[in-house]
Amino acid sequence: MTLDDLRVFVAVCRAGSLSSVARELGCTQSAVSQHVKRLEGETGVVLLERQPRGVVPTQAGRVLETAAAEGISGLDLAVRQLRDLLDGESGYVRVATGATTVRHFMSEAVVAYRRRHPRVNLEFRTVSSGRGSLDALADGTLDLAWITLGPPVRGIEQRPVVELPWVLAVRADDPLAERPCIDAADLAGVRLIRLPPNSASAAHLDAACAESGVRFAQDTSVADWDTALLLAELGVGRAVVPALPGLAVPGSGDLRLLPVPALRPLPVGWAVRRWDALSPPARAFADLVESCRRG
Repeated sequence: MTLDDLRVFVAVCRAGSLSSVARELGCTQSAVSQHVKRLEGETGVVLLERQPRGVVPTQAGRVLETAAAEGISGLDLAVRQLRDLLDGESGYVRVATGATTVRHFMSEAVVAYRRRHPRVNLEFRTVSSGRGSLDALADGTLDLAWITLGPPVRGIEQRPVVELPWVLAVRADDPLAERPCIDAADLAGVRLIRLPPNSASAAHLDAACAESGVRFAQDTSVADWDTALLLAELGVGRAVVPALPGLAVPGSGDLRLLPVPALRPLPVGWAVRRWDALSPPARAFADLVESCRRG
């Protein structure tokens, strides 16, 4: 049983596919399978169950995956910390985020950080979901994740940075555009452009509306807030979105952003595996983003 065996096994459990891990590692599917077979031979149990579309860990496989992921994460963290102690200001910071987050929450901090820490590599990685970000933090693939904050997650620490009020985005010629603000009741029955229902921000919005006794219909679904704003500006529909930094309220030009003060604001911020174990470069970046947002 080697560290490589365990790394490959964890990757297969996360991906649910031998072939996708093989492509990622640049090797054959047979080579990936050999890592798993070696672990099964040494443990004496079946670790993966083959299904028509990929593989899933067995009960024994889930036990090994959890232990291996925690162990690998701890080793990777120790190696990074040793490198930081040796190199001082060099190293890298791996952040789960997307273009919308960088544009609205981090642009100022990224410029300032690059000026202050020119030898540190910043790596921004797009992760398809908040759950994916938390998994990547747990297994040590990422250092920081900018997320919509939610319920406590075992093994993950969350730090709130800012609360975003909700606004209704409409085109300037929309009948609602001249209102100074929107009451939550005005959203009842309105067909809205919205984020995918399984996203954390969409779940928060649903809960906030439910608190006000409001339900609205779905229309076009988009992957990010900027796309929702663009479609609203084009007159494709209306969108309830957070008041992102850098956007004027109530809005100008072809787009109007009307406050919806009755809805509970959206909390966003950092998620990490352990704050006290962050590398100095990662902690400096997180603190700088937080300082820029609160300043």
